[in-house]
Amino acid sequence: MSRTILITGASSGLGEGMAREFAARGDQLALCARRTDRLDALKAQLLQDYPGLTVEVRALDVNDHDQVFEVFGELQQHFGRLDRVIVNAGVGQGQALGTGGFQANRDTAQTNFVAALAQMEAAMTVFRAQNQGHLVTVSSVSAVRGMPAAMTSYAASKAGVAALSEGLRVELAKAKSPIRVTTLYPGYIHTAINENVKHRPFLVDTRTGCRAMVKAIESGRNECFVPRWPWTPIGFLLRRLPLPVLARMF
Repeated sequence: MSRTILITGASSGLGEGMAREFAARGDQLALCARRTDRLDALKAQLLQDYPGLTVEVRALDVNDHDQVFEVFGELQQHFGRLDRVIVNAGVGQGQALGTGGFQANRDTAQTNFVAALAQMEAAMTVFRAQNQGHLVTVSSVSAVRGMPAAMTSYAASKAGVAALSEGLRVELAKAKSPIRVTTLYPGYIHTAINENVKHRPFLVDTRTGCRAMVKAIESGRNECFVPRWPWTPIGFLLRRLPLPVLARMF
């Protein structure tokens, strides 16, 4: 039986890549993004590659919080259920604090954290009513430790997403709920969001990275660094390195 998977930020990058991977598995897709022209093109290509696939697309600006609840509810009604929601939409801008970049840092916090909170609220509203579902949040390896300069606000916003996800897991475990929550911590995967970053160690192409993300999602684990190698040991070390050592790395 195919599952219904909702992905935000699906018009490009990791969202588009995951949509392609799930389509290859025969899952029904609900794809959301601001750029509907790109969503329409992706839908047409997926239907050409996989005849019989069900794909619904919706315009969605995740910073319009009322629209988030409306679109999620509409898609749940259209399909009859949502089996998985992947909170993926985000931005990668930011500047060092105190250097005139407040607007960029504020926008990063609003899109990556507040809008993610809205998506998680909307998804959990659906899942609680269904008493089933799998919520997936896309954080970042940078979330495991405070990052300097242009990365500070981005890392903090992704750490907030990870904390929300962990809090939900604790609550759902206590309630013995069948609803699951998975947090992904991607390393450097080539997308437009990071192509202007000067240093991208262990960079992998989009397809390789998205395959690793989907494999991690399907594993059912609570938290996954992706690709698993080398980011799992790197994440372990980042959490434990003394501050002077961390400062020399950036």
